[in-house]
Amino acid sequence: MDALKPGTNVDIQRSDGRVHSAVISGVDEETGSVTVEWFEHGETKGKEIEVEAIVSLNPELFRGSQNNRSQSAKSSKNVQKELVPKETPRITKIPSARAPRSSYARAPSKNGLPDNDCDFVKPAEPLNKKLNVNVNVNVAASARRKSNCVKEVEKIKQDREDRRKAQANRREQIFTEVDTTHPNWQFLQMIEEFRCGIEFKPITNSEVIDDHQISVCVRKRPLNKKELAKREVDVLTIPNKENVFIHEPKLKVDLTKYLENQNFRFDYAFDDSATNEIVYRYTARPLVECIFERGMATCFAYGQTGSGKTHTMGGVFNGKTQDCSNGIYALAANDVFKLLHSKYQKIDLLVSASYFEIYSGKVFDLLNKKSKLRVLEDGKQQVQVVGLKEEHIEKVEDVLKLISNGNSVRTSGQTSANQHSSRSHAVFQIILRKRGFKKLYGKFSLIDLAGNERGADTSSADRQTRMEGAEINKSLLALKECIRALGRKGAHLPFRASKLTQVLRDSFIGDKSRTCMIAMVSPGMNCCEHTLNTLRYADRVKELGPGGPVEGKPANIIQPRDVPLSPQNSDLAMLKTANEEDITDELLNFHEVVNQMQELEEEVIDEHKIISDGYQTWSKEDKKLLHMTETVDYDVESYARQLDSLIGRRIDQLTQLREKVQTFRMELQEEENLSKNMKQGKRPPNK
Repeated sequence: MDALKPGTNVDIQRSDGRVHSAVISGVDEETGSVTVEWFEHGETKGKEIEVEAIVSLNPELFRGSQNNRSQSAKSSKNVQKELVPKETPRITKIPSARAPRSSYARAPSKNGLPDNDCDFVKPAEPLNKKLNVNVNVNVAASARRKSNCVKEVEKIKQDREDRRKAQANRREQIFTEVDTTHPNWQFLQMIEEFRCGIEFKPITNSEVIDDHQISVCVRKRPLNKKELAKREVDVLTIPNKENVFIHEPKLKVDLTKYLENQNFRFDYAFDDSATNEIVYRYTARPLVECIFERGMATCFAYGQTGSGKTHTMGGVFNGKTQDCSNGIYALAANDVFKLLHSKYQKIDLLVSASYFEIYSGKVFDLLNKKSKLRVLEDGKQQVQVVGLKEEHIEKVEDVLKLISNGNSVRTSGQTSANQHSSRSHAVFQIILRKRGFKKLYGKFSLIDLAGNERGADTSSADRQTRMEGAEINKSLLALKECIRALGRKGAHLPFRASKLTQVLRDSFIGDKSRTCMIAMVSPGMNCCEHTLNTLRYADRVKELGPGGPVEGKPANIIQPRDVPLSPQNSDLAMLKTANEEDITDELLNFHEVVNQMQELEEEVIDEHKIISDGYQTWSKEDKKLLHMTETVDYDVESYARQLDSLIGRRIDQLTQLREKVQTFRMELQEEENLSKNMKQGKRPPNK
């Protein structure tokens, strides 16, 4: 330490590897460190450096002392005896008044004579003491108090080593505990090894809620009783609040098993331990206040049949009965009434609710004996659901009653994934209006979407099943593009492509519109393909949303084909252009035929109703003519003329109806042929 004094020039090494000169400004013998300063870019900078670092870069500063010690060691066998250099002139330095100082001697030169240019040094100390101070600096430094930075680095290093040791122990434990009788024990072992290498920190109630116009979340359900009985492998890993890993089982050409681990990142990710309350806190709850600011809020539950959509939106099932009190419907209604009677009490708003379903392109009112509704556009191009019943609600219990009544008549069917599968889109809307006004103030739409699985997941392949699948796939693609258009300012909104997006058109327009999608995923290995499709769909929804590469920029409006198309088919063509991988030309043709078939179906039904209602008029005219013939001198020519006119009108109406029915039957046959051709070819993916 005697060679390190304030004012001495030394070489130092920076954290980026550079070596340059600096001046010692202070020495701390207790910590074994020195403070250096240098001038750089017009500023004076400094840092604290350990002594061993100075020794390694400036060996010439300590060369004189080391030579002296080597000569002393040769002349004496007892290294423990104190050695004082002889014939060395002593020069005593006057100590300061603040602290006593020991005397210093001038260091001898290599030839034993005094060196006029050398620095003052301390009197010779015992060799073993000098070795501890100057030679074995590394040993001495380990006993000194280290700086906070060094301590933190060492702590991180120790934590890393401990973590790796724990992971290695866990891997050894997996090898010893793995059940080789499991049909997929190799995949199970590989998944457990992967999980050992990552840190788990699931989402809690204390996380910060981010503000998004479009929020995409993922929720994993636990393995159900059937999957546990079949010893299904859990292929989903959610280590933290935003990352999802799916472990897709694969086979090489030589039948070697391996995993393809794919990572997805979303706004929020919920593992199988998350409750409905936690999911609601980060998904629908931030949207509630939006409707009190004249906004439109929408929350979707999306996923495969049996993945937990109805469980999340409607409430927990206890056997076959559903507890609607802890579903997102009821939780959102509870917060609406809290805000209504506190923060926004002065606005004097009335709350009402509607509940309807969309099945195979048709809308049915679940609060009015499942009556069929018409979706039309008025003169202002506003979409109106004609005849939709709205119930006035004043408390959460009213909402629970409406949901329970609506769920009891909702369309469901049996699939391989669920005995009571929801085959329709259920839309529950909480509507705000000012007292005495009919104009809409705000609306919160909560949608339980139908299952996104393909037709291969059902045992039947009849027309009804095909129509269900076609409508579900089409509506999900249209929904994705409408959410994208909400995030891309100026983009065309293809709302006419499906009945679902047509009904929800006002929810995708305006800066105050906010949307949240909750993608439900099943963890079983047999559901891996559907789960992967769900994750990809959710990932693409957020891809062009807020925070994406084109946020705030106007999107290019996709132009339809040159041939004249109906509004529905025009938006379908835009969907085809935006999703060429998902919609082939064959599938686009199939959807266009289905659209035309649905339009003809509506026309046939309307015409039939007109004729059926006209039967009463015809009956009155028949009775009038027959009454004419009861008189003795009735006008036969007038009777024949009127009867002929009546029959002609009937024939014209029935002929017109028959022509439409024949055209409708031709469309049905064309749909049948197209579906057969699609079965023989490759089925397009549902994303």
